[in-house]
Order: sequence, then C-alpha cells, then structure tokens
Amino acid sequence: MRHGGQILADQLKIQGVDRVFCVPGESYLAALDGLHESGIEVVTGRNEGGVAMMAEADGKLTGRPGIAFVTRGPGATNASAGVHVAFQDSTPMILFIGQVASDQRDREAFQEVDYRAMFGPLAKWVESIDRLDRLPEYLSRAFHIAQSGRPGPVVLALPEDMLSGQAEVADAKAGRAAIHPAGIEDARRVIALLEEAERPFVIVGGGGWSAGARDDLATFASRFDLPVGTSFRCQDYLDNRHDCYAGDVGIGINPALAARVRDADLLLVLGARLGEITTSGYSLIDSPDPKQRLVHVHADPEELGRVFNPELGIATRAADLLAALAALPAPAQTRWSSARAAARADYLAWQEPDPTPGNLQLEHVITHLNDVLGDDAILTNGAGNYATWLHRYYRFRGWRTQLAPTSGSMGYGLPASVAAKLRHPERDVICYAGDGCFQMSMQEFGTACQYGANIIVLISNNGMYGTIRMHQERSYPGRVSGTRLTNPDYRALAESYGGHGECVTANAEFAPALARARKSGKPAIIELRIDPSALGTRLVLDRP
Repeated sequence: MRHGGQILADQLKIQGVDRVFCVPGESYLAALDGLHESGIEVVTGRNEGGVAMMAEADGKLTGRPGIAFVTRGPGATNASAGVHVAFQDSTPMILFIGQVASDQRDREAFQEVDYRAMFGPLAKWVESIDRLDRLPEYLSRAFHIAQSGRPGPVVLALPEDMLSGQAEVADAKAGRAAIHPAGIEDARRVIALLEEAERPFVIVGGGGWSAGARDDLATFASRFDLPVGTSFRCQDYLDNRHDCYAGDVGIGINPALAARVRDADLLLVLGARLGEITTSGYSLIDSPDPKQRLVHVHADPEELGRVFNPELGIATRAADLLAALAALPAPAQTRWSSARAAARADYLAWQEPDPTPGNLQLEHVITHLNDVLGDDAILTNGAGNYATWLHRYYRFRGWRTQLAPTSGSMGYGLPASVAAKLRHPERDVICYAGDGCFQMSMQEFGTACQYGANIIVLISNNGMYGTIRMHQERSYPGRVSGTRLTNPDYRALAESYGGHGECVTANAEFAPALARARKSGKPAIIELRIDPSALGTRLVLDRP
C-alpha cells in the first residue's frame, strides 16, 4: 500500500523527472512526503510565479515537461503567470496544485478555486484527480498531452484527501514520444513552391524543436541558400554567425528586414505562430489573404488559417518537416542567392551600434558579452525596452542559449536563470533584466544563493518602467504618471543574501566588474546605472 503522494512521486520517477520546483503548502503535504526519499531534487522557491517560470525554463532546456508544485488558491493564482508563458511559448510543463478535500468542494472552502475554469484558456488540459486508483493514468496522460503536437502546459489539481489516502495500484509505464510523419511528400510540395519563387524568406520559431532540428535547419538553409529570420525570442534556432541568418523578426525589428519580409514573394514559416510581435502588429502580412505566397508549417492544425490563409498549410512539427527537407538534394541553381547575401549584409549593418546617451551604454555591455562569453552561455531576460539591446546586438551561437518569454512576461529572467544554472552548472548563465523587471521576482535571488546557482544578473537601472514611459510619451507627452521607480542598492541586496555585488556607472568599469563576478564563485548582481534618456537602441527621451 502507498499513499497518494508516494504513488505520484513514483510516476514522476518513471517518467524520468529528476527535479521539481515548488513553494510548499499544507494542501499537498503527502506529495512532499512522497518526494522525500524519491531521488527527485526538490527546489524550493520564494514565490509560486517564480517556481512556475523555473519549471517552464527547465522544460525549454530539456524538451521534457518542467514540473512545479504549488498550493491552492493564492499559490495557484501566483503560478498562473508561468503557465501563460508555457502556453504562449509552446513549452511542455505540468503544474500540480494542492486542492481542498473532496468533501469540502463547491462550498467556497478556504482558498478553493475552480481550476478548470481558471486555467482553461491557459493550458492544454486541466483536470482534478479525484480517484486515487487513477493517479497513474492521469499522470501518463498529462505527460503525453504536454509533449504531443504543439507542446504546452497541463494543470492537475490534487485534492488533499486523495493524496493522503492509500491504495494498491499498478504504476504506469513510461510514455513514448509521439510519432510524427516523416513529411517527405510535404517536403517535396514545399520545394515545388520554392522553385517558383524569386524572393523567398524563411521564418522559424515555436515549440517542439531540438538541437537536431536546428542542425537540419542549417543544412536546409545552406543547401538552398535561403535567408532565415527567427521569430520573437527564438534567436538561438540558427547560429547567428551563419551566412543565411538575417536577424530576428520581433520587437525593434531591423527596418530593412521588415521590408524584406513584406516584399517576399514566398514566406516559408516553420513552427512560428505568426502572432502580433512576429508580424509587427499584423502589418508585415495582410490578413486574411497575404500578398506573399504563404507556406505555414505548425503542429497544431487549428493554428493554420487562424489569421492568415496559407497557400499550403502543413499540420506537423517543424522539426519533422525539416528532417525531410534537409535530406533533399540541393538545386542546380537558385534565383535568390543575391537576395540572401543582401539580407545577411543588412543584418551585419544592423549590428553596428547606434550610440546612446550616458557614460554607460548598453550597446557596449552587450558587445563585451559577445566577446567574452562562450558559445554555450545561456542568456535569460524578461520584458522591457532594455531587452531590445540584447535582441539587436547579442549573437546567439548555441542551441537553447536564449531563454525569454514570447508572452512578454516581466520577472521571467531571474527564475529562468536559476533553472538554467541548476540544469547546466558548467555553463555561464547571465540574467539580463531591467530594474522594474528584476523587482517582479527578485526574491528568487535567494533561491539562487540557497542552491549554489552561480548566475550573474545584469540589472539595467534607469529608475522607471521604460517601456510604459515610451508609450506614455508617445500618447501623452510630458505627462509622466505611474512609471517612476525607487530602487534599492542592488549591490547591497546581493551581498545581503551572501552573493557578490557590483555597481557600474561607466563603460570602462563593466569588463572588470564582470570578470570579478565570474570569478567570485557566488551568485552575483551587477547594477548598470544607465542614462534614463536612453529608452531604446534608437530612442532617446527628451525629458528624463
């Protein structure tokens, strides 16, 4: 006989889970007990939003569902931000929520929430496991759903009495990866359309990719000499040094790249959803009927034709089609090689910094990171104008070296960096954050210190919510309201946790500060005090 928490932990082990993230709660004490001697590492965070983002980041890094446990009510509502990131980023993840006992349901008991209603729009599947003898079945299904088709989050509620009950039940077998068609006929249809084009352009993104898929993309792009753009925050899908890499099709897009997408006669979209950010507010592609011939490849058939009618829509994972495309022979000649070369030249020109005001310039910071970090360094960030410097100037070289939310969730960078360092302790992990973004989850720096996750956090401190101030100045010039920030002494904050702290105010100070942080053997914070008038790589505020 095993109690429900032990049965749950055993199913996680069978599915290959080696780490879970949690904020403990009395509603799932039996699960914590089951994990006690399971061999699964339990990482305790400071806020449920942070641990859900850690689990999401772990799912991105491994390709397997990241696991988070939170308590009912406030714990679940806090965690919803991480579930939303996983949904929009197509990341496999499972969130377990302690729930009120079955005999107290539907009474608005203490911290009771209807999780089916709450998480229905945010997750692929939401359910409450009310029968202990079906726990292995539900867990097996959860892992399958989280990883199949378009990957995404699953939410399972665990009533307290179900978890603490005991039963004799057989374990489920480890799930098998979903089988996808090879796509050789679809690949030939794509090539047939490509051979009719003169100005083709490839956009890649979405979930379900792997290092192998990235290699297949590089092979396919090289063989057919195709310009490739990455959708929002998917810049590590192709080595940015590759001759076919043309830049990121996202926020702060290179104007020359935007024109190239708009003027293409064939768009081959592999895995990306073609959402608001990737289409520059749906302006680069006409809806519902694009003027470009559109080939859209996506694992979710409901995504095909959602906004844009494709000439050819293929419901499969981009990774599976790329394997077929990479195996096809190169054409004797292409008509678009000069366009590919021009796209690359536009990208390289965009890499030349536009100087911004102040003694410390973020373009200098990012350029130095390019120079000193290895190809496998992982960079994380949340949301804010500060990230446009990273998007524009950093050259992502290795697979899964960019962890950033396409949902635009502030506070993501720090918990993601903790998860990344725990998963890859041998690699440099840099969290790049704005002062507002960092303060959304800064308590997770304590998690980094507790578990020896020696991340380096770069905080761009301009004393404001810079993105909102930008929009404020455009819509209501000079009427500053609600966007100023009072910040702590970030160096002292790091040291108060037992970490390493630095404060940088000029370009010449950054390199030695970074070197000291890397050598410290501790989680570190480097505060970057920048000129508040520098709102973007090309945007200067007239009145700070």
